[in-house]
Amino acid sequence: MVPIAVMTDTNSGMTPEEARQAGVHLLPMPFTVDGREYFEHLDISHEEFYRQQLAGAQISSSQPAPAALLDMWDGILETHEALVYIPMTSGLSGSYATAAGFAADYDGRVQVVDNRRISVPLKQAVLEAVRLRDAGKTAQEIAQRLMEKALDSRIYITVEDLSYLKKTGRITPTVAAVGTVLNIKPVMKILDGKLDMHCKVRGMKQARQTMLDAVRADLQGDFAGKKVMIAAAYSGDREQGEQWAQVVRDSFPGLPFMSDPLPLSIGCHVGPGALGAAILADYDE
Repeated sequence: MVPIAVMTDTNSGMTPEEARQAGVHLLPMPFTVDGREYFEHLDISHEEFYRQQLAGAQISSSQPAPAALLDMWDGILETHEALVYIPMTSGLSGSYATAAGFAADYDGRVQVVDNRRISVPLKQAVLEAVRLRDAGKTAQEIAQRLMEKALDSRIYITVEDLSYLKKTGRITPTVAAVGTVLNIKPVMKILDGKLDMHCKVRGMKQARQTMLDAVRADLQGDFAGKKVMIAAAYSGDREQGEQWAQVVRDSFPGLPFMSDPLPLSIGCHVGPGALGAAILADYDE
């Protein structure tokens, strides 16, 4: 039997090909579009998702079915002694709590990690789990390390169109209407695994600069003296996203960098045109 398996979901931003190359088991996250269930990377592309969203489709995210999760665990444990499962942060979904409850019936063979992360920071954690697995660590040791470093990341995100936050109840209709008229853009942050407001500014240009300034302040504050990685994320148009990624990379020369599209579970809430910037402490620091 292979000792340890590492598993995550598509909220990590991992594609099936990236997961295969890293030796990671990937659970597709579900969402509904006009009442029909889809799974990220399985039966709908990011391009088609945002095309339907722009056309006015009713879209919502959801947790994976318990049967799908348990079937995947059981299949993995047929060939592995133990499993480390790293779902999205408990601050944004009930997926962790559900999985942790099921894991109690597996006699310690399934370690569920609340890494307090999503998107690029979650991918970083998954890749660290792979490194630790390949270094011969036990499932318990891997889980402990990831939880110790869970709060060593921060992501800032802004949106182009407030209507998607309104649709999913993240902001009220009044706030959305006033914000649209005044061209106010919220700059939000994911800290301690939860989405909170950082500030509100006028226009996307100022929102982008605010995110860069926030990351720069973190470099001099909570992350001072630490080895860090800088990251960018985006939703919708790939060319626009790659342009933003280059801006973020150029703003912090000499620092390790990575960029990914936002997972569709976030795209459900922020719509196309969202941009993000993050700072992540290196696991080796």
